[in-house]
Amino acid sequence: MSSTKRYASVDALRGLTVAGMLLVNNPGDWGHVMDPLEHAAWHGCTPTDLIFPFFLFIVGVSLALAMGGRIAAGAPAAPMAATVLKRAGRILLLGLALHLLAWWIMGKSELRLPGVLQRIGICFALAGLAAIYLRERAQWGLIAALLLAYAGLLLWGGSLDKVGNIASQTDAWLLGRFGYEWNAQTGLGHDPEGVVSTLGALATTLLGLRAGEWLRRAALRPLLAFGAVAALAGLLLDQLGLPLNKQLWTASFVLWTGGLACLALALAHWLIDRRGLPPVGRAFGVNAIAAYAGAWMCTVLLEGLGLMAPLYAQGFGWLQPLVGPYGQSLAFALAFVAVWALIVKVLDKRGVYIKV
Repeated sequence: MSSTKRYASVDALRGLTVAGMLLVNNPGDWGHVMDPLEHAAWHGCTPTDLIFPFFLFIVGVSLALAMGGRIAAGAPAAPMAATVLKRAGRILLLGLALHLLAWWIMGKSELRLPGVLQRIGICFALAGLAAIYLRERAQWGLIAALLLAYAGLLLWGGSLDKVGNIASQTDAWLLGRFGYEWNAQTGLGHDPEGVVSTLGALATTLLGLRAGEWLRRAALRPLLAFGAVAALAGLLLDQLGLPLNKQLWTASFVLWTGGLACLALALAHWLIDRRGLPPVGRAFGVNAIAAYAGAWMCTVLLEGLGLMAPLYAQGFGWLQPLVGPYGQSLAFALAFVAVWALIVKVLDKRGVYIKV
């Protein structure tokens, strides 16, 4: 298949993950969020914990689809690498700009440096370079090395609790007050998008890269087989003492979520590309970063200007006697997603695709 072919299934899957991000990030009332829409407190994996790894997996898939044909045809590496690094830099800078906006408008005490877009930019760059400069066997070797080295580091570090694990301790030393959580008195801290756990996130992106090659070659059997084996391996590692943990992005979490993402990709391809079902979520998928960044700015402005609380109370308070506080929170989150679904639908109909 041509590397320029557009897969509606990939756009749809990417779009559903973005819609999921908006849903879990905007509950209106953080004190009454339904359990499936919460991240695991520490160890474990909820449906919400699948969203970010699925997105990074699709980043890898998209890299394979965009560059696989050119790489196979022997296109010069340097121009492709420059393009990858430039786009990765723009994504990273956008993430920093959004955090700067939140720090300024919401009056946050500290500016947080790591974040979702920053992690996406870093993984995009490194996975893109791996696609260009490493052959298939070397890419698998890199995935294995990342998983083994990172798992070994975490286990060697001893404790796997929130502040005692070696990843959080290293991040606290590297980031200090610029991390998500930091205690100036103890010097302890933690960041769910920290530096060290990006090793696991990169492995997820590289799994997506390999899955994208299978998709590009219409090889669904390896995609399904690997998905099932990887998911089972992740659960086995969890039982053997390396728990599923999104915030640490453990090797078990990489395999569990990567396996599920492979199966989801195969299912979406079969249903949408082959059977012709509607690509639900596609409009979000073709404007993914723009939708995420726009929703972030919308939330920051509503919070910073003091409009979020009255909007929630006056616009959705009438629902509480009918569905309770948890239902009210869910209704607000669904309405937020619906507004942005309308925005991206209009952009798609007008052929407006905002690229970073």
